[in-house]
Order: sequence, then C-alpha cells, then structure tokens
Amino acid sequence: MKSQKSSRVDLLEKKIQALIGVVQQLLDENAYLKDLAVGTLETIKCMPDYEEAIDKLKAQVTEKASAEAETET
Repeated sequence: MKSQKSSRVDLLEKKIQALIGVVQQLLDENAYLKDLAVGTLETIKCMPDYEEAIDKLKAQVTEKASAEAETET
C-alpha cells in the first residue's frame, strides 16, 4: 500500500514539474514578445512621417468617438 502512495506522489511531483516547465516557457515567450514589440515600436518611431501618421490616427479616433456620441443621442 505504501508503494502505491509513493508512486502516486512521484507521479504528482512529475506532473507539477512539467506544469512548472510549461509556465516558465510561457513566461519566457511573453518576455520575448514584449521585447519584440518594443523593438518594433522603436524602429517605427525612426521612420519618416511617423509623427504625421500618429496625428492622423488621433484625428480618426476623435472623429469616430464623436460619430458614436452623435448616434447615441
């Protein structure tokens, strides 16, 4: 009976270690994606006409918000 409990405990420990490995891999991948996103943003900021594009996007968002506000009233 004791060997069954021991083998079950061993199995559960292996499963926990596997889950820990998966979570660690997800955390590493998340950090990599964050670095990739930041790098991409910094690259885009160096492109010509970046500020103009941002201003256009801000204007579009403002127009969309005001259009939605008009349809609600």
